[in-house]
Amino acid sequence: MRLDLQQVRSFHNAGFIAISQPVIDRRNLAKVRDIYDRMFESRAGRAEGNQFDLAGTDEDDRPAALSQILYPHRYYPEIRGDYVETIHDIAQQLLGPAVTTEIFHAILKPAGIGAPTPWHQDEAYWEPDRQYRSISIWMPLQEVTVDNGCLWFNDGSHEWDVLEHRSIGGDPRVHGLELVDSSVIRDAVPCPLPPGGVTIHRNRTCHYAGPNTTGESRRALVLSASLPDRPYVGTRQFRWNDGKDTRRAQRAAEAGRTDQTGAPKPEAVD
Repeated sequence: MRLDLQQVRSFHNAGFIAISQPVIDRRNLAKVRDIYDRMFESRAGRAEGNQFDLAGTDEDDRPAALSQILYPHRYYPEIRGDYVETIHDIAQQLLGPAVTTEIFHAILKPAGIGAPTPWHQDEAYWEPDRQYRSISIWMPLQEVTVDNGCLWFNDGSHEWDVLEHRSIGGDPRVHGLELVDSSVIRDAVPCPLPPGGVTIHRNRTCHYAGPNTTGESRRALVLSASLPDRPYVGTRQFRWNDGKDTRRAQRAAEAGRTDQTGAPKPEAVD
């Protein structure tokens, strides 16, 4: 899939782009969707802290309002497909030939109870002593609309610094983050998509997804494409990540895992 000059310029000027042309055919989309559903039914990765409720306190006996699985291909390798190569090619067109691409995570917004994903910047989850050059590629496995939680982006926000964040609702038991002051959002653009279309955004682009008020779960698979990060010039702190007390982190510690920051750790796609 080749992007035209207008698409590339729009991405670099706005910090995001929506591509309605599917990156995966119907047969493979149905296969990926079936694997996706089985993956969430089995709660793949939960023992290691890689499956958790992004928007809630993540109790075992409470339905997740926004369930997430990091690195789903580690648990269900068959979820990979030709679409990864297509997305990698798109990422190279936007970031250059040195980019590496991987399936980063999957997010399930359940029918009727799926919580909104508050306005945030992805980089707010990561390590403050690094300078990142990355994009997230968000692919829905069914049509996404305003009613079931399509993504919204704030035009031009990729040029902002990382803004002040906090745990959702100010609760340190919740892994997810939100902007402390969402009044800065003034140029919000909704991006509904057909199944297999994609949105692509930069690591500092502010984005949001509304609740799922429909009778069907909203399924999305997210890939990360990155250039090598570099040391951050200067000093900064992401205080909102200090003092977290999440069940996810507890499970990760019990499993002996240390890569639970949420920062992308790409595995190269040739």
